[in-house]
Amino acid sequence: MVITSVQKNKTLKDTLDIYVDGMFSFSISEADYVSLGLYEKRELTENQLNEIKTSVSMRQAKSHAIRYVSSGVRSGKEVRKKLETFGFRRSIIDSVIIELQAMGYINDRLYAEKYVFDRSKLNPKSKKLLAMELKSKGISDEIITEVLDEWQADDGAVALRLAKRKFGKYDITDAKIIKRIQSFLYHRGYDYEEIMNTINRLKHDE
Repeated sequence: MVITSVQKNKTLKDTLDIYVDGMFSFSISEADYVSLGLYEKRELTENQLNEIKTSVSMRQAKSHAIRYVSSGVRSGKEVRKKLETFGFRRSIIDSVIIELQAMGYINDRLYAEKYVFDRSKLNPKSKKLLAMELKSKGISDEIITEVLDEWQADDGAVALRLAKRKFGKYDITDAKIIKRIQSFLYHRGYDYEEIMNTINRLKHDE
């Protein structure tokens, strides 16, 4: 097997297209092309070619991942889904995530703590709903339990604050308003008992 041609990529800056035995094989950055010692007419075994492709994919996936996490705290699952959109193999993605976790770029506990803090300030919800949302982000049950256990907010107090903010100007004894409060709190993850306790506290505070 021989590198028969090296051409500038027409769409990606500083990127080269490598042709082996007259057929397109892979694209590579100019920096990686030099560091890997590639050149036209270089002979390669099949194993060498596969190793080069794997190395190139690893570097590209890592570069994409670092750019992604640099824009904000991300969970491991979010990084995985992002890399999947570029078509990287699962083994490549697994390796990149492990490496970024070791480097501190991916930290699911930190992600969960920030997620809960941000939600408590911007869009308060019950712990149950927060747990469901964190689960959908790929956070482990262990981390979810630890973070929510350490979170000092009281669900009842949060529900009361939410209801007061939304319905404080209304007549809490009005049946239609009560139904609206029930629906409002239900969609924020509160169960029937928590909702009724909140409504009773609202009536008592009037």
